[in-house]
Amino acid sequence: MEETPPPLLGSSKPHLEKLTLGVTRILESSPGVTEVTIIEKLPAERHMISSWEQKNNCVLPEDLKNFYLMTNGFHMTWNVKLDEHTIPLGSMAINSISKLTQLNQSSMYSLPNAPTLADLEDDIQEASENQPEKPHFDSRSVIFELDPCNGNGKVCLVYKRGKPGLAQDTEIWFLDRALYWHFLTDTFTAYYRLLITHLGLPQWQYAFTSYGVSPQAKQWFNMYKPITYNTNLLTEETDSFVNKLDPSKVFKSKNKTIIPKKKGPAQPAGGQKGPSGPASTSKSSSGSGNPVRK
Repeated sequence: MEETPPPLLGSSKPHLEKLTLGVTRILESSPGVTEVTIIEKLPAERHMISSWEQKNNCVLPEDLKNFYLMTNGFHMTWNVKLDEHTIPLGSMAINSISKLTQLNQSSMYSLPNAPTLADLEDDIQEASENQPEKPHFDSRSVIFELDPCNGNGKVCLVYKRGKPGLAQDTEIWFLDRALYWHFLTDTFTAYYRLLITHLGLPQWQYAFTSYGVSPQAKQWFNMYKPITYNTNLLTEETDSFVNKLDPSKVFKSKNKTIIPKKKGPAQPAGGQKGPSGPASTSKSSSGSGNPVRK
């Protein structure tokens, strides 16, 4: 059993400050952000790493191995307070080594002709000029889940050449809910920087897909811009339906402004009527009462 110490609020320990690259202080100073919490985890022991490698016939990349020797997994969350309601918003997670499990190639139930992930293999999704060859659900690739992404997809450690898995053959990919692959980074270190600098905002991994984040997630991106902000997220065509919210105004107390009523136009003195009344009729100088023709 893995021992999990109680969660810590903010960055009360120097090694946690290094682990989060100082992002806790940025979040704590942001408008409306509350309860920045890190669940501190003990380092993994070397025999746990060796046991994982032997069991899965794969060698962990050196940077991921060093990460587990510092902390056996990572979980950081933060909330936003809107009016009187607290909303869970940011979440950053890396599975512990015991939960770094392979994506199942077999079906959940041992039923005849039950479909598997390998049956979804799409050979059309091949490499392009901009992206490397996509992972395969069959034995050509070995895939391990790094982050469940709160149900929005899965971030995976992929061994591109199957077993035995070599450290130099690994890449980090995002598997969306429609089971399409999207390349993220070549190394775990590069992915970890992306995770931290995007502040764990909802669906941030979709910023690296062709269809981008949802309109709701864009609202949060506008309010809490990632440190390494992807300007392609908010193109001119999407600006038309994205509200540009100012966090300092959103969380400001609402005071009613009293607007004074406008007074109507003053009545003419002496009871004189307007231009259409009898007083406006021109009289002749002889007092005959007939209008003067011009």
